[in-house]
Amino acid sequence: MVISYMGGQNFKISQGDLTLSYNPPSKNSKLATSKFGADIALVSLNHDDFNGIENASFGEREPFVIQGPGEYEVKEVAVRGFGVPAEYGKKKTINTIYSVSLDGMNLCFMGALQSADLPATAKQELDEIDILFLPIGKETLEQSEGYKLAVRLEPRVIIPMQYEAGELKSFLKEAGAEGTKAVEKLTVKRKDLEGKEGEIVVLSN
Repeated sequence: MVISYMGGQNFKISQGDLTLSYNPPSKNSKLATSKFGADIALVSLNHDDFNGIENASFGEREPFVIQGPGEYEVKEVAVRGFGVPAEYGKKKTINTIYSVSLDGMNLCFMGALQSADLPATAKQELDEIDILFLPIGKETLEQSEGYKLAVRLEPRVIIPMQYEAGELKSFLKEAGAEGTKAVEKLTVKRKDLEGKEGEIVVLSN
């Protein structure tokens, strides 16, 4: 599995011939956009920063779009979405946390999460997390709160997202990981995660 970070909350995840896109920004967003073909596009929240599904289409490849709570199975990928209240862009809405089972690994994508107090259903289901995608910037979790949530969830790897340089620095200091250097992409197999506990991986974009 190869994980690439496009900025904001947009990730490209490739496993063999399969490609996933998380929260691609639309052309109306102030965030930089990246266009690539995906088989599955996951949208956590209906906002220009996250709902640019047109940017997950390329050539003949158009994604199956998942944009809300529920259980899905697409191309042998199991997805569960848990809705939590949110306020983004000064509008009250619902943010969806996604748990994705892919290549023997459990990926947990928090979306535009604003509170570390998760609903009971999510708490019960979000266990054995291999890779946690955690927002730590504007209109999402404050850095110390985000790190405390990550510690409670006990993921093997934490990938921060949606941050400015100062917010990332604050998060790394909170985690005691100030020396962490950004890498271009994360290439990972299930066996690579054995023995890891809360390792922070910063991806450049």
